[in-house]
This record gives sequence, C-alpha cells and structure tokens, in this order.
Amino acid sequence: MPPAGPRSGDAIFASIERVNAELFTLTYGAIVRQLLTDLEEVEEVNKQLDQMGYNIGIRLIDEFLAKSNVSRCVDFKETAEVIAKVGFKMFLGVTASVTNWDADGTCCSIVLEDNPLVDFVELPDTCQGLYYCNILSGVIRGALEMVSMKTEVTWLRDMLRGDDAYELQVKLLKQVPEEYPYKDDE
Repeated sequence: MPPAGPRSGDAIFASIERVNAELFTLTYGAIVRQLLTDLEEVEEVNKQLDQMGYNIGIRLIDEFLAKSNVSRCVDFKETAEVIAKVGFKMFLGVTASVTNWDADGTCCSIVLEDNPLVDFVELPDTCQGLYYCNILSGVIRGALEMVSMKTEVTWLRDMLRGDDAYELQVKLLKQVPEEYPYKDDE
C-alpha cells in the first residue's frame, strides 16, 4: 500500500463536520459589530480581530496538520501554496491563489477568489479604515508561528473598501529553528 500523501483541500472540506455557513457569517458579523460598539475606535477593532485570529491560528494548526496529512513544507513558497490551496479550502471552503512573489521568495500575496465572511456585509461610512476580515490575517500569522515562521500579514486589497479582490500580503520575517525541550539520550 503506498504511503498516504497530503489530502486535497476539497477532500478534507467534504469530510469535515461544519456549521451552517450563514450562521457562521452572521455570528462573525455580530462579533465585529460588538467590537465596534465596545471599542469605538476602528483601529482598535482591527487589532482585536487580528489578535482573535492569532489565538485561533495557534490552535487551528494542530487540526490542520492532523487532517491534511501535509508533511513539513520545504520552504516558504510551498507553505504559502499549502495555505492557499489546502488551508483556505479546508476551513472556509474557498480557493485562494498565491501571486506577487518578491525576488527573495519571502513575501507574496494570497488572493481570495471568494470570501464567505463578507456575505450580507456592507460597511457604513463610519467604518472607514476597518479591515472587516482582519481575523484571517491573525489566523495565518498564528498558525505560521506555530510552525516556526514569524510573519507579518496585512491586507492590500479588500472588496468591502471598493477594491476588485481580497488580497493578503504575507511576509516571512524570520524562520525560527525548532527547539526541542529535552535531549535524546541515545
């Protein structure tokens, strides 16, 4: 029997038990609305959404690795492709593409073809400056930190702000070598 390879995002998405998409979208919207009410400052809401996403990402990576059968990626380019093709499909049911690589291979864009978080959303004029989906940048940052990649994730384009796509820039700041807490006494 051949060894099990990585599963496609489609296969994993089809096999995972999930909540109703509309319920998820409306719940997320309620969270953003409450943050806007409580924090009042749009920039503070952006920070809070990023932090919430980061906290989710550091936990989500375990489920991702367990269910996807993805082994260690050889470099940051492969990591970005796995996020776009497997991660986004697995957890949100959407496909993303990776573009705009820099010469060093340490910075790229992830462009979402669809974004279920924004169904039913229109931002009022009072919310200019809000990155409604900032939770996604935090999720990516948190998940990558758990696999020893310190990154900076920022929004370049957002359709809620009138752009033609949803585009996240992911920049590798530092690859941290894994440290093991104990020595093997062989």
